[in-house]
Amino acid sequence: MSAPLPSAPQAALADGVVALPQGLLWLERARTLVAADAHLAYEEVVGGALPLWSTAECVQTLRIAARRIGAHEIVVLGDVIHASHMSAGAARTVAEALASLRSEAEVTLVAGNHEGRSRGADVLGVTHEAIERDGWTLAHGDEVLATARAIVGHLHPSIPLGAGTYVPAFLAGARLIVVPALTPYSTGLNVLTQAGTAALRAFVPSPDDLVVVASDRDRVYPFGALGALRAALRGGAPVARRSRRRLRPDAI
Repeated sequence: MSAPLPSAPQAALADGVVALPQGLLWLERARTLVAADAHLAYEEVVGGALPLWSTAECVQTLRIAARRIGAHEIVVLGDVIHASHMSAGAARTVAEALASLRSEAEVTLVAGNHEGRSRGADVLGVTHEAIERDGWTLAHGDEVLATARAIVGHLHPSIPLGAGTYVPAFLAGARLIVVPALTPYSTGLNVLTQAGTAALRAFVPSPDDLVVVASDRDRVYPFGALGALRAALRGGAPVARRSRRRLRPDAI
């Protein structure tokens, strides 16, 4: 998958690893649905006097997808919550949301940097530093693992579509797959920038070889290799794809 392909309901990133709409990843053999960077309870943690809209949205997205695809397990790859310190009411809302997920499938939570030193134990209960599924190591991605093949989150990869709109994007190679953020509050890391390249070089020596697959609510959009996409955009080639409009440009 080195050149752009038509949009589709899903796209293979590796053998048995599939990119789905909504920035979700499917591990076929394990029947595991993977999401990253939900940042539940974000609204309260940042001090907003708002309902926890994103918690309900993220959990509903996962419940519907898990039911539709027949998942046996749901994995969240770190930054499950935006911070470990929150009110009792918010903690109860998060706990109830995770319980609703567990009514659909087994739920496995990986700790990220936003869980802090406590690893979110007071709110989330048991979390993991990394897990193994289908020959891949699944971890948050705030630290580079010495492993043959890794699936990570943390970077919030996205590509800009203009007019302040960004679309979440998977990045995939033989040894690395990066899952976009589930939270609706992040524009993400623009993988077409030097900052994007620098972040990816911590994991792979040649980020330009990674395949880019954008993802909106309904379909996925295989753009081909990152280096070729950058070259096409430098040459003025248009990029026209639908996206989920991010709500605000937070650096999460």
